[in-house]
Amino acid sequence: MRFVLLCVAALLVSCSSGQDWRTASREPAGIAPDPATTREAVLHVYGADAWGWRGWFAIHTWIAAKRTGEDAYTVYDVVGWRASRGVPVVRIARDAPDRHWYGAPPRLLKEHRGPGVDELIDAVDRAAKSYPWATEYKVFPGPNSNTFVAWIGRQVPQLGLDLPFSAIGSSYADSR
Repeated sequence: MRFVLLCVAALLVSCSSGQDWRTASREPAGIAPDPATTREAVLHVYGADAWGWRGWFAIHTWIAAKRTGEDAYTVYDVVGWRASRGVPVVRIARDAPDRHWYGAPPRLLKEHRGPGVDELIDAVDRAAKSYPWATEYKVFPGPNSNTFVAWIGRQVPQLGLDLPFSAIGSSYADSR
């Protein structure tokens, strides 16, 4: 048994990128339309490989939205380290919508644009603000960033959100 644990530990250490999260890229990926030149409403759901070795099997998800005529995106996400600082894990802030997730490039999982999307954004905003685990975070089984996005998807079925299997924690709300 000790040999197995040592092998697993060695494997996990070898999976590390060797990169420091503080210096990993958080640059925008250029997926989202430029809000300065895009008048229509835009709502995107993104996913990117989780930080470090967890990225081999799990993703981190978030939502970015821009109402008609707005010149910036609002990003809705959960960031686990915020809990250790005594602040809510839910973050709703104007930000770059398609940032790399600490070195991992984002993938667009769902897109809504144009007429009717402002109402969808309003529903997402209400759901995000009513998230029941706003001060809790647990990598597994949840609640985590994927629990948050899945919760919003369940509250706003018009999103048509179907998160991938690698969105670990997305079924946490189903078990509560």
